[in-house]
Amino acid sequence: MIGCSLQMAESLTNDQLSTFLKSGIYRFESSNALFIDPVRILNRSYTRFRVSPSSYYSRFFESNGAPAATSTGSRKRKRKQKEKRPHTLNEREQIADQRHQEAKPLLLKAHEALLEATDLLAVIRNLRSERCSSEGCQDLFLPSVEQSFVELSSVWQAPLYEITLNFPPYREPTEGLPVVHSSEQRLIPVFNNLVVNETSKDVEAEFLNSRYIIPRKSSFYMSDLGKIHDLIPAESDCGFNLILVDPPWENSSARQKLKYPTLPNRYFLSLPIKQLTHTEGALVALWVTNREKLRGFVEKELFPSWGVKYMATLYWLKVKADCILTSDLDLFHHRPYECLLLGYCHGEVRNTECLSRFKPIPDNQVFISIPGDYSRKPPIGELLLEYVPGSKPARCIELFAREMLGGWTSWGNEPLHFQESRYFSRTANT
Repeated sequence: MIGCSLQMAESLTNDQLSTFLKSGIYRFESSNALFIDPVRILNRSYTRFRVSPSSYYSRFFESNGAPAATSTGSRKRKRKQKEKRPHTLNEREQIADQRHQEAKPLLLKAHEALLEATDLLAVIRNLRSERCSSEGCQDLFLPSVEQSFVELSSVWQAPLYEITLNFPPYREPTEGLPVVHSSEQRLIPVFNNLVVNETSKDVEAEFLNSRYIIPRKSSFYMSDLGKIHDLIPAESDCGFNLILVDPPWENSSARQKLKYPTLPNRYFLSLPIKQLTHTEGALVALWVTNREKLRGFVEKELFPSWGVKYMATLYWLKVKADCILTSDLDLFHHRPYECLLLGYCHGEVRNTECLSRFKPIPDNQVFISIPGDYSRKPPIGELLLEYVPGSKPARCIELFAREMLGGWTSWGNEPLHFQESRYFSRTANT
């Protein structure tokens, strides 16, 4: 019996790892947690190109693919800083600490489950050095100039800027021999305009001196906050069932590092979440930091103004390549996790049948991953689809997007940021 149990456990582990290698998602059996590889998930949106692991995992790996080491001196400095800063928590900080203490056991249990998954650990350590060798991928070392879309959108020439979409040849199946259509180029205004790739293949695009990769069946609308109302559909049954929001919250770190422009909280009250929502309702997912002032604003003002009813909190736990947390779990201002708040927004139809489609969402789920570039969030849309109301496939939109996904609409002032060709590899059959 013991041998049989061991065989079953080993078989289950092999199945989990096999599923992870295909999907990028590893679910732990004994924990309300999972590990995700953003690169594998993102690459489902592409056919001719691949997100390059070496470019995505650039922060917590050394150049040779090994886990990034923390110097002894650096650890000592951190320890000294902690020791010389006795701090009495004010009322707001006490509330934040209480939230942290409630989440801490969940996060520790999720981290323990990761450390016990020895089969997964071996794969994680090699994530950055992985190559799609079977497809003969090669990194795209194309000459490029990093564009500041925020600056370009503010100049008088902005309405004249166009992006060139290079659609590849494709075969159209017919009763007889397939018809081969030649490649096609389309010039489309890049600002304040919906740019669509309606094909089932990814598309290479050109803008000024750079190239960008547009995922299959995706679209983007690049504008400032004043133009977001252009995305509101004429008919509410063409609205969105899943609305993911990653606001550029005001924070000193982003401002000091000049990573992206931020906005005061009151600006987000004007987001037309209700108008973007599908007739049958929408699941709204909002990224927030661990600042208690921000959490209070979301709960008391933002969600009520959007017409969103809070349902659950998910936690993104960040680890390095050696699966150690990116910072001390109890470090007050730099905790190694962020929160995703989930809620439902009712559409125009509020009958019993519609309301019954809002599934209960399990609270306090944890997903673990190695972070990419600064402020780059892992693609968690697939984890949410189970709870999205309405008919399938779901209509999905990300607000303040800096990256695109197949099947999604991406809005923001720089949705092409991580679509630049230097983040990709090209497959041999391209």
